[in-house]
Amino acid sequence: MTNSSFKIHPDVTSGLFYVMKFIILTIFPEAFESYFNISVIKRALAKKLIKIQVRNLRDWATDAHKSVDDRPYGGGAGMVMRVDIIDRVLRDLKRKAKSEKRKVVLLTPQGKTLNQKLVKQLSKNKTLILICGRYEGFDERIRKLADIEISIGDYILTGGEIPAMAVVDAVARMVPGVVGKFESTVNESFSENLLEYPQYTRPENYKGMKVPKVLLSGNHAKINEWRKAEALKRTKKRRPDLLRKP
Repeated sequence: MTNSSFKIHPDVTSGLFYVMKFIILTIFPEAFESYFNISVIKRALAKKLIKIQVRNLRDWATDAHKSVDDRPYGGGAGMVMRVDIIDRVLRDLKRKAKSEKRKVVLLTPQGKTLNQKLVKQLSKNKTLILICGRYEGFDERIRKLADIEISIGDYILTGGEIPAMAVVDAVARMVPGVVGKFESTVNESFSENLLEYPQYTRPENYKGMKVPKVLLSGNHAKINEWRKAEALKRTKKRRPDLLRKP
């Protein structure tokens, strides 16, 4: 079996840090190389806080053409990804890591919408296996092989690669040490069913648009009070639905 250029790192078991593994199943492994080699994800890989394996589904195909899809029964446009290929991949991965706590994620527009609450739940798993679809869709029986189906929104993409990147990025941020200050993940939008408060930096006055005086006061109690009030105000105006969530 072939891997992408992402290396497998040994586990980190000391302190609050732990390694979380993402295994991405796709027919276009090259789609991930650029995004995972920049910014936060690149640093997390370098620090050995996360592992990413990008596996080519064609490596499990058995015919000369490395086919992973076929024509749909009953006719219709497009091609459908085969259940036997996906099943073979998952059984092979399970056999190589029998005791590992893992969750199999099928990326599909019909799945549960990804939100911060779901991201936190996903981050509790040792390993996430992300299945990226292509073509017309999946053989329906593939859904029985997954633990959860996830969508990143009510629109159609050409494949599951972009949703997979979104899941990895969002979940990796929940791993201690990946984001510089863990409090950053607590104060971000959606973390407490609130949008994030307004942020400002230099210059203090730009074309008449001034930084609120309270942020210049040095009074951290008042600053925190202002931020909470602004977060609530912004949420009421832009996303009142968040305030109705349990």
